[in-house]
Amino acid sequence: MQPIFHSIAVIGKYQKSRANAAPQTLCQAVRNIAAFVRAQGCEVTLDEETAGSIQLTDYATRDLDDIGRHCDLGLVIGGDGTMLSVGRRLASHGTPLIGINQGRLGFITDIPLEGFEATLAPMLVGDYEEDVRPLMHGRVLRGDDCVFEALALNDVVVNRGSTSGMVELRIEVDADFVANQRADGVIIASPTGSTAYALSAGGPMLHPSIPGWVLVPIAPHTLTHRPIVLPDEGEVAIELLSGREASANFDMQSLAQLKQGDRVVVQRSPYSACFLHPVGWSYFATLRNKLRWNEGA
Repeated sequence: MQPIFHSIAVIGKYQKSRANAAPQTLCQAVRNIAAFVRAQGCEVTLDEETAGSIQLTDYATRDLDDIGRHCDLGLVIGGDGTMLSVGRRLASHGTPLIGINQGRLGFITDIPLEGFEATLAPMLVGDYEEDVRPLMHGRVLRGDDCVFEALALNDVVVNRGSTSGMVELRIEVDADFVANQRADGVIIASPTGSTAYALSAGGPMLHPSIPGWVLVPIAPHTLTHRPIVLPDEGEVAIELLSGREASANFDMQSLAQLKQGDRVVVQRSPYSACFLHPVGWSYFATLRNKLRWNEGA
């Protein structure tokens, strides 16, 4: 059978500040995967920063936006952080992504690097499960001005400063007052992010098919402030009433320093990330494997 994808991009984890010092394991992984994809009859493109970090000149290179415009599929080598970063960048183009895990947990990068050929080959000819994950769109409003905005796949987090005390936050859902909270912060997490920071803060896990978010306080002063599941079709607003050095984080990548009176407003983005998994992939099997639910059974 012939591959259904004509042009495939290979994207690896890299450190922008050390672009010429990629780990040897990444170099070899990119070389092996690119060669395998070319051998299947597909055109191979490398992300230009990946190519620069491993000094590989055998393939065409494009930046991520150009990859989104011209490539049918992206193969992402790394961990979930790499996949989240690439997913945000390519979501507006609708480019599907396959994750080859070179990280630790691998909730969404689920193909092991060792022996990837046996799993990847059938996926290239159309044997895969599609997994669509909506993004969040967050803005920081200062009066009538938007001073910062970013997309997030996992979560939007308002945090206290590293050396300051609790922050006081006013929370609204669709302009309806919910509560004032004194806490270390608050998390608005998507189903994708419900197994990340929100889980560590005591929030529930949301199945990816649920069109909702979870609102999770971080170390609240009043213990009756508990996580709550919200529909994702509305708007959540968090206003900083008091607190020094507070910040807003979008997938822990983008950050805006907040001033008193700033509002962090979160809505569902019109864009979604599309992840492809091997046939037979199961969300619950992933949880059992990654969270070690069967240990001791």
